[in-house]
Amino acid sequence: MSELVTRVAENVGIEPATAEKAVGMILGFLQREAAEGPVAKMIEAIPGGPELVAQYSGEGSNGGGLLGGLMSAIGGGGVMALGQQLMSEGLGMGEITALAKETIAFAKEKAGDEVVDEVVASVPGLSQFV
Repeated sequence: MSELVTRVAENVGIEPATAEKAVGMILGFLQREAAEGPVAKMIEAIPGGPELVAQYSGEGSNGGGLLGGLMSAIGGGGVMALGQQLMSEGLGMGEITALAKETIAFAKEKAGDEVVDEVVASVPGLSQFV
């Protein structure tokens, strides 16, 4: 298991399997939504990052069921749709926020503040969660 997944599981207080899937979903979301150059650098800098994206980036790509589909249809996808997908995995808002903060903090340690700040800034609404 990757260092990031272990850290998230311990610090957020969730099962390692759930942490792995959730981190993979977050990184996959960022790969789809963030500025291409910076997000590629960030994911490559995270040990196991590309593998997590490959394994979980398709998870919940239906936008979180009917509600996610409706949110996407009215322009409310993005961060909110990701939140719905993570909630469907049994995570609460507090856990999702902690998960996002841990993931971004770890990414900054590996890829540097500048790269990760560029990724966060390129995704509308993300900065309020990290």
